Amino acid sequence: MSSVAQLTRLMDEARRVVVFTGAGISTESGIPDFRSPGGVWSRMRPITYDEFVASEAMRRESWNRVFSGVTKWVGAKPNAGHLAVASLVVAGKVASVITQNVDNLHQDSGVPGEQVIELHGNATYAHCLDCGLRHELHVLKQSFLGRDEIPACRGCSGLVKTATISFGQPMPREAMARAQAETLACDLFVVLGSSLTVYPAAGFPLAAKRNGARLAIVNREPTEQDGLADVIIHEGIGAVMAAVAAALEAAG
Repeated sequence: MSSVAQLTRLMDEARRVVVFTGAGISTESGIPDFRSPGGVWSRMRPITYDEFVASEAMRRESWNRVFSGVTKWVGAKPNAGHLAVASLVVAGKVASVITQNVDNLHQDSGVPGEQVIELHGNATYAHCLDCGLRHELHVLKQSFLGRDEIPACRGCSGLVKTATISFGQPMPREAMARAQAETLACDLFVVLGSSLTVYPAAGFPLAAKRNGARLAIVNREPTEQDGLADVIIHEGIGAVMAAVAAALEAAG
């Protein structure tokens, strides 16, 4: 039996499936990952949360990066992998998607927002660090580029930052709690495109496996958790998940 057929069988047999995605699913949409050669952080030093809060110059540089599009985190289109995952969610085969990505492509592909758990936030909008008020980037861009104004909250005048989790910023409690609950409720945990090296996020597959769930990993490169997986596929995510989704649909 091929590895794709094995994954299809695991998904067909599972009562509750959780999908966990990393940068590898979005690189197929042209979004660079963070850590590999040529990735975002090999081209520019990340601005830490403390630097953003403490320094006006760092806040200005951060917004320059956002509005110049140099990070290329937003603006891409969902690929076959995103669309396959969305079809599985809509069909009721996948209960939730836990993602390390900030590109909003799961929602853009058709996954209901309430079923996407974003561990590292979202780069398509901003929010106030003090009161939490949401701010749309196209509005902030007008004042930043037109009047050279560093974004401030329209509600409380607090600091406004993209809704991503920066280095040194606490992980979002609600998202982490939801991810933990979904991990422990599933009987199949499917990793798509994560190197599984960044913690605490990489701890979720381990927690699922320890709790009795089966573990499948689809990633072009080997991961540190391959030895624990029931199925390992080192191929492109789009082709693999499109084949799995089509097979499950055909099987009814």
